[in-house]
Amino acid sequence: MRHEEPQHHRRLLSPALRPADGPVGTSGAARDGTHGFSVNTVTGDRAMPGTGTGPGTGADIGHAAVPGFGAAGRIATAVDSTVVRCPTCSAPLTNGSHRPAAGADQPAEGTDRLLAALRASESRFRAAFCDAGIGMALIDPDDRIIEVNPAFATLIGRGVGELVRTHIHDTIDPEGMPHRLFPELVRGERERLRVEKQLKHREGHTVWSKVTISLIRDEVGSPLYTLAMVEDITEQRRLGDRLEYQALHDPLTRLPNRTSFFERLDAACLTTSGPAAGQTGGPGDSPAVGPGGAAAASPATGAGPAGPDRRRVGVCYLDLDGFAAINETLGHHIGDQLLIAVATRLRHGFSEQAAHLVARMGGDEFAVLVTDSKGSDQLTDLAGRILAVLEQPFDVAGHRLVVTASVGVVERSVHETTPTDLVKDADATLYWSKADGRARWTLYDPDRGAHQLTRQLLATALRPALERGEFTIEYQPLVGLSDGAVRGAEALVRWRHPRYGTLSPDRFIPLAEESGAIVPLGKWVLEESCRQAQRWLTEFPDTETFVSVNLAARQIWDSDVVADVAQALDRTGLPARLLQLEITESALLGPGGRPLQALQALADMGVRIAIDDFGTGYSNLAYLSRLPVHVLKLDGTFIEGFRDPAPAGRTELPGAGTRRSDADEQIVGAMVQLAHTLGLTVTAEGIESAAQAERLRLTGCDTAQGWYFARPGEAELVAAILREGRPGPGGR
Repeated sequence: MRHEEPQHHRRLLSPALRPADGPVGTSGAARDGTHGFSVNTVTGDRAMPGTGTGPGTGADIGHAAVPGFGAAGRIATAVDSTVVRCPTCSAPLTNGSHRPAAGADQPAEGTDRLLAALRASESRFRAAFCDAGIGMALIDPDDRIIEVNPAFATLIGRGVGELVRTHIHDTIDPEGMPHRLFPELVRGERERLRVEKQLKHREGHTVWSKVTISLIRDEVGSPLYTLAMVEDITEQRRLGDRLEYQALHDPLTRLPNRTSFFERLDAACLTTSGPAAGQTGGPGDSPAVGPGGAAAASPATGAGPAGPDRRRVGVCYLDLDGFAAINETLGHHIGDQLLIAVATRLRHGFSEQAAHLVARMGGDEFAVLVTDSKGSDQLTDLAGRILAVLEQPFDVAGHRLVVTASVGVVERSVHETTPTDLVKDADATLYWSKADGRARWTLYDPDRGAHQLTRQLLATALRPALERGEFTIEYQPLVGLSDGAVRGAEALVRWRHPRYGTLSPDRFIPLAEESGAIVPLGKWVLEESCRQAQRWLTEFPDTETFVSVNLAARQIWDSDVVADVAQALDRTGLPARLLQLEITESALLGPGGRPLQALQALADMGVRIAIDDFGTGYSNLAYLSRLPVHVLKLDGTFIEGFRDPAPAGRTELPGAGTRRSDADEQIVGAMVQLAHTLGLTVTAEGIESAAQAERLRLTGCDTAQGWYFARPGEAELVAAILREGRPGPGGR
């Protein structure tokens, strides 16, 4: 029984390569204008597409293998050269087979019609292959090109005929080809592979392309050819390169930016185990990466300071001194040109080595990264050269500008730091340079860094500590030098820190002023002190013991201090005359008239005003008479010369002498006389001995405080003295 042609042969077949053209034994040489694949039946070699001599015939088909698309979309090839199979059902088509059965509605010439359909299908495939907008190349198992389309040839500036039978690596650079994935594709273990590759153009330049390599199998599923589809992405790469440059460079100075700096620093801080560190390991070994991108040292790898890898890294972090003034006076356009000029000097002077990176970190801050540091001496020498280079005048838009810089220097082993910590410490050291006087470099000091860290932790914890009730107040008696009686007490706040113990005011009051926490803290101290003074007044009504509370300048500027004081007095019931407020000279004589107005209002309420640390600020003696002040508190530095006892028989101030004590005594005596002339009283601080107390009494000083009389303590200390009615040591 003859094989009947299936119904699907009547329909238009899916695209397939038409049978090879040309008679048996053709040489397979490429001829323009012809198409198809053929197998040389004489030599057994596979001919390239496009080697036929003319339109295919039935006789041709009987002697040549016809590649076609199988049912699964794979190119199928006849097992022997005398059989042509149906591309849909793989049934034999030659020698009169695969014809319709008797009585079928197909004519006897169905095979010829099927072959015509195959030729039409291949024509459509040929048109799609040749006219495709992307390059296509069919490659044999020996990596030689079987056929390419015009788009591929144009992409590299060559003709189609030049490329046939050439090795694919003559066109596509083999470097960078995935070492594992491509062999898997050739062996048939994967279907396709996508890579970005460089093509070699005839004129010598590089064409970037996106290459998709697909595997084509034979009828039994074995790898037969590979098909490369190539898309030109050169413009995309150029755009990507431009975007990457913009992302990693400062648009004004063209220096690498902060992002680029951290990428380079991250790479420098990465440590490796294995051979690079003097170790051996398996292919799966990898360094353990810790916070900030730095590899964590492991006893197993030997990495770390004691290991073979002793790489070091350093940073010079610099900031221009007074740059804001240039922007404000000359304009930002001049400031921008100055930044460009600074960047140019830094680039030309310090980018000569591959291990040095000059970057703009933002604003007027720059950094020089040294990724192979030889030690701190190298970095400090580099910082000195940076300062010398920038000290030379800049000519900018007709202005001759002289600028200086402050530089923070950090240098350490890559095993001892992370990129984040390195830059943080460099930034902190930079501001140490500014605080120390500017126009200098400062090397990072771990002890100073620990102190700064403690300050930051305390500043952050101030407000929560106030809410948790960690603050307390101690009182130091103020004693009259004439009789030794307690006249009042100064309130001194303490912080009972759960970690650092009891902290004195000098540890946290400056932080409170910087952060603004001094306002709520000051209100609390004021009200608690007034409440305690009211208790003393209730228990000892005849003593009229006052309380003295320090007032920070920021309390005047950031709060309505007059209302705060009035509220504290109202809540506690303390008479205004028993409250004394101490304020420093610098705060009292600050800009504007607000402090004077507030102090005048407080004085009008009956509150006593004292100038603290008098003689160390900026007091204008002529102005002193117009201030609403009642007391001058002399700074302890004036009392140091009173340690020796007064000469026997001396009842008046001594004349000019050579000893410092005589000079201090004359200065204090003059200030006491001035204060008394203005109707003010004088209090001396820091009295530590009877000799000091006696000599101060001889100057006419009114009251004093210090460890000689009593150390600061609980409120009960003052109450005990008042209760016993005993005078202080100076009155005995």
